[in-house]
This record gives sequence, structure tokens and C-alpha cells, in this order.
Amino acid sequence: MTAQPNTIPDFSRAPFAGAPEARFEPLPADGVLPEGFFSTSNLPTYVHVGGRWIAPTRPRMDCVIVRRGEELETIEPRRLRAGELIAMGEAEDGSDGIVVHSAGFLGGAHGANEFRFMSTEVSRERPVNYEELAARLVEQKARGGYLVWVAGPALVHSRARSDFEWFIANGFVQAVLIGNAVAVHDIEAAIFGTTLGMSNTGQPTEGGHGLHMRAINRVRSTGSIEQAVASGLIRSGIMHALVTHGVPYVLSGSIRDDGPLPGVITDALAAQDAMREHTVRATGAIFIATALHAIAVGNMLPAFHTRHGVPEPLMTICVDQTEFVVNKLKDRGTHQAYGVVTNAQDFMHVLRFYVERGAGGGR
Repeated sequence: MTAQPNTIPDFSRAPFAGAPEARFEPLPADGVLPEGFFSTSNLPTYVHVGGRWIAPTRPRMDCVIVRRGEELETIEPRRLRAGELIAMGEAEDGSDGIVVHSAGFLGGAHGANEFRFMSTEVSRERPVNYEELAARLVEQKARGGYLVWVAGPALVHSRARSDFEWFIANGFVQAVLIGNAVAVHDIEAAIFGTTLGMSNTGQPTEGGHGLHMRAINRVRSTGSIEQAVASGLIRSGIMHALVTHGVPYVLSGSIRDDGPLPGVITDALAAQDAMREHTVRATGAIFIATALHAIAVGNMLPAFHTRHGVPEPLMTICVDQTEFVVNKLKDRGTHQAYGVVTNAQDFMHVLRFYVERGAGGGR
């Protein structure tokens, strides 16, 4: 395994030593920030308050830091009310009482001591170290980590569905963040044996174009996905595994959705809030065959998680058939993402093989 850097800052040295106390100003109106507010990144951040350096809870990029007594929280501006106190300043070097401690969390691009596992450039010509990826998943499970999986419908179409079921059943999935389409296609496969009317060999079926609508209708008639599983309507697949193993999931709606299925959150901000309750707990994230969901969740993820009070790099793996999605994810600030350029089926098959070998067969 790759050695981890020392990511604990030395508060007795610059830029911490001698830094002023951070300033806070009230919001002039609900959701309106005072000019000069501090805009957060996804890197470890420390704020000088009352003679102490405090790391705000619930870190995330593109938010602000609110002070409530001696507690600091990173929060979306839309959730704040007039009069609440937020951290001020645009500097990240301590001169405004705020330090962004980047060492160890920038993918090796900014210094020799920084986190190297995620540092390699994305390329379809670069071999994938599945042994190390598998070892990290096994390690995450062993230490009680919180692995968040984000997938697109290609995972179902590509016949990687059963492999994802295996990861869920064997404790390598703590939350799943997906859209309506993934659940619809998975449930169509469970009920009719097709996805978007295609057989598992990729052949179109008679009347298959409407099977996903029939699947949605049958689930709606039961009232919920959970009821559809309990009734025996859904007997296999990703959603069946999530329900039967008690793994939480968030179905986020979009303007493209058919149906949607019951349980899909159609309010975009409500869906973001629901997803964020899992991203704040994440110790690792795996994005597979989804551009929009990967970027959305990537923007909610910090580049680190804290274990025993120490910030550690947050394992983030992005899998897609092209370099575009991984590069776009990095361009949007998720610089810790490790890119795997391959299709979902191959990735899931090979990763499962190495995880099974490393974990002694799963549970």
C-alpha cells in the first residue's frame, strides 16, 4: 500500500503561528452573504477562533463557514438566515485567520510530500492497479469505512448488475447515489429480464420499448420500491439488494425522467441535501459510468475525511469509457479523483475478482 503523508498541521509554525483571529459578519438577509465572505474549498481548512484552530464540520467546496457559539460548520448559503455569522476574508494563508492546509491532498501536483495515489494522469493506455484498488476497498470495510457508490444506467446495461449486487451483499457499499434511470432499468431487468427492451445479450425484444414504463407502473401500483421487494415483484438486482441488506440510497430526479419511480426526489435542492448527508460521512467514493452524477457528488465531497482526529485523503475512483468524464471531474475541483478508463462491465468484473481474492471470498 502507498505510504500516507503526515497530514496533521503544526500549529506552532507558519502560517498558523502569529495569525490573527478570524473575523465573522452577519448575513444582511436570508441567503445573502456580506461582501468579502470566505468561500470554502474541498481541502482541510482551519479557522482561528478563541485562540484555537478549529476545523469546521461537514466540509465541502463552494460553501461558507458559519459560527454558532464556538462551533463552526461548512454550510450552503441558501440554508442560512439573516443575522447568522459567517467567516470573512479571501486569503487562505492565515492572514485572515483562516488556513487551507493543502499538503497531502492535491494529488501530488503541488509538492513532493503530497498524496501520490491519485496523482497519475488519466489515460486509456495506463494500466489499472486493480490489486491496490481492491486492497483499499478491503481495508475500508475492515475499518468500518463509509463507501459511497455513484452509478449511471450503463452499469445495468453492461451486465455489471450482478457484480454490484455482490458488492452490496458483501458489505462494500454503505450508500448508493443514483438517478431514476438506474433504478428503472434495474427493476425492468428484475421483472422482465430486459433493460430498455434489450435482452441480456443486447438484442431488442418485441414490444420492449415500453417495458421500462410497465416496470414503473407496477412499482407505483405497490406504493414503493420497498413494497415491491416485499411483495415479491422485485426478486433480484441492485434495488433488491439495497432494500434487503438495508443499504441507504438516494434517487435524484431530473427533467429527463420517465415516471418517475416512487421515492425519486424531484426537487433538485432536496435531492442535494439528501445526498450530502452521505457525502459528509464518506471515507471513499466510487463513480461509475456517470458524468452528471459524478460531478454533482464530487462537488459535495471533500478531498479528505477525518479519522481519529487526523485528516486523511478520501479515496475517489472515477470509471468511464473515456477520459472526458474524469478530466471534467478534476476540472470541477475533484482533483483527488483517480481515473480508470474502461467500461463498467470490465471494471466491476475485475475489481470483484481482486476483492474476492483479497477478502477471502467476501463475508
